[in-house]
Amino acid sequence: MWTLSGFSDEISPDLDEQAALVEKLGMSSVEFRSAWETTVLDLDAEQLSRAKEILDAHGLAVSSIGSPIGKIFVDEDFAVHLDRARHAVDVAHHFGAPYIRVFSFFIRPGDDPDDHRDEVLRRMRAVADVAEEGGVILLHENEKEIYGDVPRRCVDILDSVGSPNLRAAWDAANFVQVGVRPFTEGYASIRPHLEYVQIKDAHLADGEVCAAGRGDGEIAETVRALHRDGFDGYFSLEPHLSKAHSLGGFSGPDLFTEAWQAFTDLLKSEGMEYR
Repeated sequence: MWTLSGFSDEISPDLDEQAALVEKLGMSSVEFRSAWETTVLDLDAEQLSRAKEILDAHGLAVSSIGSPIGKIFVDEDFAVHLDRARHAVDVAHHFGAPYIRVFSFFIRPGDDPDDHRDEVLRRMRAVADVAEEGGVILLHENEKEIYGDVPRRCVDILDSVGSPNLRAAWDAANFVQVGVRPFTEGYASIRPHLEYVQIKDAHLADGEVCAAGRGDGEIAETVRALHRDGFDGYFSLEPHLSKAHSLGGFSGPDLFTEAWQAFTDLLKSEGMEYR
């Protein structure tokens, strides 16, 4: 049975409000990216303890730490960032989260991403080593303006690093925003690495984000194929229906609920069970 999760900071900056709506919607997990207008990796010890208490009180697990690891330019200092990745592992352990979302470094405007391949792979190997030591799984999310923005380069990272602790998080909307038809052009090559699915959709014409099934993200085709393949994992709502920026997005409670409704309606129409 598939498990629904979501970036609950899209509901509200307040973690109590986030947790209350997620519980009301019948979801059992959240993807923890921020609370109280502070990114998860910048929460202090007291805030982390309070966050765990709130989530536990609502019966919510943390499916993944929605970290910004890898969201620096490929030519920026890496040593400090690698220490931040080690902290991300500690945060994952604090919440009992099996996964940490990561990215493969922003490329400067005008540069050819392929010119930076060696440095990207060096860095991704280093963060994979941290994950292996810490016993967590990194989820590389395809994102615009990073090295791993299109299927070919996503697969290159995963094949070349070759770590069981570095897997793929699938984001259909992000593929659409770089001109890729996700299922048609990416599913077959990424599926062997695919561990986790982010749920948002977008229109090819202008890149505008929309609720699942209302754009060109081929969401229905993807979930059907995952069902045939025996996928058993998380689907994490990341609606971005109000605003989006380089470190996240926001929807508000009503639009988050709309995104949840759109995706669960799609699953029901396909006869797929979820929790």
